[in-house]
Amino acid sequence: MSAVALRRLAASRRAQLPNAVRAMQHQLQRRMYSDPPRDPQLGDYPDVPPVYRGYLPPLGWWDNLTRRNFGDLLHPEDELYSMWGPDPPKIPARQALFHFSLAVAAFGGIMLFAYKATPERKAVPRQYPFDGLVSDLGGLEENKARPESLEGEDEE
Repeated sequence: MSAVALRRLAASRRAQLPNAVRAMQHQLQRRMYSDPPRDPQLGDYPDVPPVYRGYLPPLGWWDNLTRRNFGDLLHPEDELYSMWGPDPPKIPARQALFHFSLAVAAFGGIMLFAYKATPERKAVPRQYPFDGLVSDLGGLEENKARPESLEGEDEE
């Protein structure tokens, strides 16, 4: 093989390397999301599927309030899937964020309209001479709080 052929072979292998790395990353991500790691504290407890109790029919259970039969296995995170847990969202997160941003924009628009629609004052604000009548009202020194002492009040 000539040197040119060897260089081309090495270049083609380098070009294939990112594709192989991307394929491996994709397989690792798929494996990572398809099989969540099992909690080691559960031991040999059976793997119970997560089912929201609010979506089950209301009647026909041993305990109609929690929609369970006697002896049913609980999911390890039953507090999330029980009747008292949070409901699963009915709309996707992206759509909820869009609706929230619309509400914030509408609120901001209304506040901006109210700010711009407020009329100007019809009169000039009052202006007093001598720095706001400080000297006529007794000055700053005379209007300060008097220092109080608790000494001498216990003479009863």
